[in-house]
Amino acid sequence: MPGHRTASRPTSPALRPAEPPAVDTASDVIRWAAFSCVLVPVVLVWYGMSLAGAAGAALGLAAVTGVCRMLLRQSERCAARSLERGVPHRGRHGRSGAGAHRGGRRSGGHHSVD
Repeated sequence: MPGHRTASRPTSPALRPAEPPAVDTASDVIRWAAFSCVLVPVVLVWYGMSLAGAAGAALGLAAVTGVCRMLLRQSERCAARSLERGVPHRGRHGRSGAGAHRGGRRSGGHHSVD
């Protein structure tokens, strides 16, 4: 049938599509944050804020960006270390087993409210 295509798999590895490169999302976040540290003061001055106020906002954003960058890098290092060890991630507090979750059943009798 003309115009009808059948799905065929490539026979050679050279014909297969290349895998996308690994994405470093932490670096992307930091780049956007740095961009906003420049853009926000410009917009503030454009809309009539004083240069001192815009500079203060820029310094505040830069401080927050620096702390976030430090925390992201620390998180990446911890994740890489745990992958090297082969230790599975157990959640925020690392609890497991019965009774680990709040709001579960509690031992004791039922008390009815009249």
